[in-house]
Amino acid sequence: MKIQLLQLAHARSGDKGDTANVGLIALKDEIYPILVREVTASAVKHHFGEIVKGHVERFELPNLGALNFLLHGSLGGGGTLSLMTDAQGKTFSTALLRMYIEVPDEEAKSLGI
Repeated sequence: MKIQLLQLAHARSGDKGDTANVGLIALKDEIYPILVREVTASAVKHHFGEIVKGHVERFELPNLGALNFLLHGSLGGGGTLSLMTDAQGKTFSTALLRMYIEVPDEEAKSLGI
C-alpha cells in the first residue's frame, strides 16, 4: 500500500547557506522503524529531483523517533546569493511530507493506517 508521509509523520525544516535541513518525526513510536526502512537518503533525493543538486545525508535519531536530512545544493547558493524568489529551506518539510512510501498491507493495518 502506498502511504503519504503526511499520514505517518510531521516535519520541520530550515536552512544554512545552500543546504536545506529537514527533520521528519514519526507520529507514533511504532512508525519510526518504517521511516528508517523506507525514507532513505536516495529516496529523498529522488523525491526532490532536480531541486537538490548535491547529495542528501540522513541522520537517525531513534531517541526522538526522527530522521534528519541535509539536502546539499538545494537553495541556489542560499538566501544571500540566489536569484530564487524564496531561497530558504522552510518549505522543504511540507514538500517531504508529500512523498509516498510503500508499507505492506498487514503492517499498515496493524498500525491503524
